[in-house]
Amino acid sequence: MAATYTGFKSSVAAAAEHVKPTVAQTLTKHAELPLSPPSSAGSDVDAAEFEKRYTEDWNGQYRFAPIKEHIVSRAMTSRYGKDLYDTAISDVVIVGAGSAGLSAAYTLAKERPDLRITILEAAVAPGGGAWVGGQLMSAMVVRKPAHHFLQEVRVPFEDEGDYVVVKHAALFTSTVLSKVLQFPNVKLFNAVAVEDLITRPDVLADEPGKVRVSGVVTNWTLATLAHGLQSCMDPNVIVAPIVLSFAGHDGPFGAFCVKRLVATGHLEALGNMRTLDMRSAEDAIVNQTREIFPGIITGGMELSELDGASRMGPTFGAMMASGVKAAKTAIQLLDRLEIEEGEVVGWKKDAWKKDAEAGLQL
Repeated sequence: MAATYTGFKSSVAAAAEHVKPTVAQTLTKHAELPLSPPSSAGSDVDAAEFEKRYTEDWNGQYRFAPIKEHIVSRAMTSRYGKDLYDTAISDVVIVGAGSAGLSAAYTLAKERPDLRITILEAAVAPGGGAWVGGQLMSAMVVRKPAHHFLQEVRVPFEDEGDYVVVKHAALFTSTVLSKVLQFPNVKLFNAVAVEDLITRPDVLADEPGKVRVSGVVTNWTLATLAHGLQSCMDPNVIVAPIVLSFAGHDGPFGAFCVKRLVATGHLEALGNMRTLDMRSAEDAIVNQTREIFPGIITGGMELSELDGASRMGPTFGAMMASGVKAAKTAIQLLDRLEIEEGEVVGWKKDAWKKDAEAGLQL
C-alpha cells in the first residue's frame, strides 16, 4: 500500500512548526484568502455571505470570486507534487495515450479499481493520431467486433454492416479520455516523455543474469528534446511491475520502448512495419499483443514495428481491441505475481492453481 503523502518539508520547516508564530505571521495568515468556503459555513446565512464574493450576471456585471496569484500556484504545485509522490510506485505504467493506450487504461481502471495506473504522454495533447481519421478527414472507421468498445464508452456511430463509422474521430478520443480521467485510480502526465526503461534482475527467470522491465525513466518532453542542446538534465523515475507500451510508430518517440530494448540487446531486432494490408494487419496486431519481454506488454502500432506486421491505415478497431487485450493480459500477470514496493519478488503461492483454473498457458 502506498505511503501517505505529507508534503515536502525540510528539517528547518518541520522544526518551525513547533515555534509560536509572530504577530506579523499571524496577521499574514489571516489576510490570506481561503481556497474554498470554510467548513463551518454550514448555514444558509454563511453560504449566502460567501456567494457575495462573486456574481454571475451576464449584463455586464459578471464578477469572479477573489484570488491571489500565489494561491493559484499552490493549488497546482501541491496537487502535482502529490501526484508525483503517489505514482512513484505504480501498479501499471502506460506509455502513450493514443487510442490503444486510452482503451487499455479504461479497461484496467474499470475492471481493477484497486490498481494505481499512471499514463505517460509525450505530447501536450493526449489522443495520438485519433483526433482525425485518414488523411486528416473527420470520420473514424471501426471494423466489427471492435464496435463493442464504442458501445461500452457510449460513443454513437452509424452501423454499416461489417463496420461502423463515428462521425468525428475526436468524438471517440474526447469521450474515452474524459472517462479515463474520471477514474480515481488513474493519473495522466502529459508533456512527459519516457527516456529509458528500468530493469532489475528477474527473480522468475530460469537462469541467472536475466532482467525484467521494472518501470520507466521520465522527463519533461521539452527537456528530452533539448538533450543535444544542453548539458545533462537528469530524469525522474516511476517504478512499476508492469509497463504497457503503445508508443506508436511515428514521431520523435515512435516505438520508443521496443527500439530501446533492441538497442540494449534485450530483443534481437525490429521487424519494421510492412506496407499496408488492412485485411491482415488488424487481426495480427490484436492477436499478437503480448508480454514481449518480462515486465512489458506491447500493442498497437508499436507492435507492428517490432513484429514486422503490415500497417492498417485509417481504421481504428485494432487499436481499441489491442488496448483491451493488453489490459486483460496485465491483469492476468498481476494476479500471478508477488509484488513488494512495485517490484516483482516471486510468484504468488496459488499462481499455478489460478492459471490451471483459468486455462492459461505459461
